[in-house]
Order: sequence, then C-alpha cells, then structure tokens
Amino acid sequence: MTTTALLARYDALLSDLDGVVYAGPFAIEGAPEALNRAEEELNVPVIFVTNNASRSVESVAEHLRNLGVHTRAERVVSSAQAGAKLLAQKIPAGSKVLITGTEALADCVRDAGLEPVRTEAEGPVALIQGFDPKMGWEDLAEAAYTLANPEVLWIATNTDQTIPKERGQAPGNGTLVAAVATASRRTPLVAGKPEAPIFHTAAQALNSERPVIVGDRLDTDILGANNAQMDGALVLTGVQTYRDVIEAVPEQRPTYVLRTLDDFFAPYPEIEVLFEGYEVIATGPTWQARVRGENLILTGPENLDEGTFAGSESEAEAWRVAYAAWWAANPEQAAVPVIKGLPGA
Repeated sequence: MTTTALLARYDALLSDLDGVVYAGPFAIEGAPEALNRAEEELNVPVIFVTNNASRSVESVAEHLRNLGVHTRAERVVSSAQAGAKLLAQKIPAGSKVLITGTEALADCVRDAGLEPVRTEAEGPVALIQGFDPKMGWEDLAEAAYTLANPEVLWIATNTDQTIPKERGQAPGNGTLVAAVATASRRTPLVAGKPEAPIFHTAAQALNSERPVIVGDRLDTDILGANNAQMDGALVLTGVQTYRDVIEAVPEQRPTYVLRTLDDFFAPYPEIEVLFEGYEVIATGPTWQARVRGENLILTGPENLDEGTFAGSESEAEAWRVAYAAWWAANPEQAAVPVIKGLPGA
C-alpha cells in the first residue's frame, strides 16, 4: 500500500474557486491552509482556473489573499481571458465586440486587441457574454437584438447553471446565456470550462507536465479535466454529493473523490477490481463492493459506528470502492444502482 500523499504524484494543482476555495465572499473551512501547504510543504504550485468572468484576475487574487491564500494575479486564469483569446483567433484585430458582462470582461477584450462596445447600434461583429450579478433585462435584450444578425459571432465565457454563494446555490451564467439563446435561437461557442484550452493554458503557465485538476462540479471541472486528458479530483465542498458521482455519465467521472482539500495530503486508497462470472468486485483496504445486475452490495467493518460514519474516512472509502465497481460494470453508460449495505445511502 502506498504511503505517498496523493498530491505528491503531480507537479501542479489547477484549482477551481467557487465551491473549492470559497462560497461567496467567505473561505471554505481549511481550504486556504491546504492550498498554501501544497506549495510550501510539497512544492506543488497552484494556479486558479475559474469560470467566473465577472471580476479581473487582480481582484480575484486580492480576494484570495484576503482569505489567506498566498497567491498573485499571474496565478489566476479566467474564462474571460479564454473568451477574449478565442475572439482574437476568430475576428480581425480592432473589431468591435458587444460586451454582455462586466467591465472586467471588457478589459480582457481590450487587452486582446479588440474594441468593446455596449450597443448593437455601434456595429459589433461579435458578442461575448459573461456573468454579471447586476445584469438586467435590457442587457439580455441588447444581446438578442445583436444576434439577430447571423454573421455576428457569439461566445459565452461559460455556461455554469449555478454559482455557489454563502446562502446557497444561485443562478449562474448558463441561465443568462440560455435566456439569450431562447430569444435569438442561436447557440454560442463556449470558451471556458468544460472546454480543454483553459486548462492547457493554465498548465502551460506553470510548465506543468503532470497537473491534476480539482473542482466541485462534474459538468464543468471534471468534464473539463477529461476533455483536457488530465486527472480530475472532485471535492465535496461545493455542488456535488457522493450519490451524484456514482450516477455520473462516463465523461464526467473523476479520477479521485475528496471530502476536502486535506485529502490531497493523505494516500489515496488502492482499489482492486476483479471480474468473476456475472459479478464485478472492487476491494479496498476495509470495504468491498459487488455489482450484480442493478444491485451494488457493500461490505465493510463489522463494528461500524453509524453515528460517526457520515463525513468519515470510512464513508469516503466505501463510496470510492462503490464507484470502482459500478463504473467497471457500466463503463460506457450512466446507470442508477440499488445500493445495499451502505449507511445512509
């Protein structure tokens, strides 16, 4: 059994922000300390990859420093930057681009050698849409009017359906993009996660050859990791739950599932998967999972204290063994198991 910390296998950590480092303005407990520990104890540099296009990288870095994370603006890659870079690849320098988003998004477009505008009457040849918590109906309508011209290029920085805030899940940029899509009957190109380029850009910034991506969403962070052909770690401090993960479609299945970022500093359990007749069997250090048809049957320690099971390392191992068995039995399609032997499942 390996005793090496999971993160020590990699030369860079590409970290999401919302749901991983913070929820709204507040840090997730222990996250800043874990990220600093990655650099200071394991010498694994951290770069932050965010789909939030509403703020500049300087303001994101300042927010992180205020929360106790040791970082700087050069260690932040945003979907606004990715969107502006994509625009510059597709339209001539100096072209006018309608901004449906914040002034920080406009700054990224300006830095890419393009001219930001705010109305359809100014003759934009492209439109870029990013999250803005103050966006109103008139902004969305202006975007729809602009897209009535089929020659106008439309790029969305991201299509996250929700964004974690201190009071819970709130509508994300994807809901605003959907409103414009409904009105215009158009579909945008997407620059940020889950597309691969934003992760390749982040890895290149650190000259990384063995990065690992950590995030809290299957449909952006983990799908993006798989699209970029990088290992992906889902951390359960944001949107997803253990149950969400086992039902994930193949392209959204993570390499690792972590309770918190602290799990990066412990060995990840080795799990053996065997095919025996009509069964698939996955065995970890203390748990075993068997798949028989639609049934997923788990066997664990005999004297399990159910009162302290939730949130424990034993619960994490049980689910990891369950994933290994269920996904081996269903490698090409999502399926919903009947789980037996797991407290609370």
